[in-house]
Amino acid sequence: MELFYRKFGNEGDQPLIILHGLFGLSDNWVTFARRIAMEGFEVFVPDQRNHGQSPHSGNFNYLALTDDLFEFIDEHEIERPVLLGHSMGGKVVMRFTLENPELVKRLVVVDISIKAYPPRTQHKQIIKAMRQVDLESVKNRRQVEGQLETLISEHRIRQFVLKNLHRTSRNNFAWRMNLDGIETNLDDMFDAIETGQTFGKPVLFIKGGASDYILLEDFDAIRKNFPHAEIVTIAGTSHWVHVEAPERFYQLTYGFLKGNPTWYRSLNEEDTLN
Repeated sequence: MELFYRKFGNEGDQPLIILHGLFGLSDNWVTFARRIAMEGFEVFVPDQRNHGQSPHSGNFNYLALTDDLFEFIDEHEIERPVLLGHSMGGKVVMRFTLENPELVKRLVVVDISIKAYPPRTQHKQIIKAMRQVDLESVKNRRQVEGQLETLISEHRIRQFVLKNLHRTSRNNFAWRMNLDGIETNLDDMFDAIETGQTFGKPVLFIKGGASDYILLEDFDAIRKNFPHAEIVTIAGTSHWVHVEAPERFYQLTYGFLKGNPTWYRSLNEEDTLN
């Protein structure tokens, strides 16, 4: 599948591929990508299938998403990239790395573990809310947000959802996401990665301190597949740790990706390193 992508930085610099999470898109990572590209990285930020401007498909699971990443790397002749993935994107980069350890230089996984998760009602509520918006009656984004406000109480989540809104060629509003394809296959997004393969190179897991996606009890399981994993908790942040603490997230990620042996010194006193 030919994925839409954004690119920042100079050809020949260390390639970095960033994969967004469920309901996300490449635009979510533009600020981070532009900044880190100025530090010697050639950054690729694809829209994953059924998201953003990439093609829609009824086939939506981690096998398909991992194959998409392999094809993307092959098509663009990217050698030994660093991979960074958030949530669903984190599961994709973990699976790809364990299947192709020789192709990856380093790995950053943001607030997701290797385990299976029970279905989360929040994801179904977001889809339901998006379907209930009467896009034919609205004239601007503010009216869309007004309808969403009665369905999604958190301002941050509403803004996240609104990133998926766009105007069609007829000047009407539409959602970029393939809601049908995602909803039909939603349970597959909570699957575990089950393999005995390991990745012995540097790996950084970044956990939101107020998030339950990575728990203390998950650390041993993570290190079975990623024996050299460093697990950092950024205090006071939720699942969207990179949005809520952008400077701390950037400093940690930049130092780790550059191979700085003192990268962890950017931690605040309340943050933890395991």
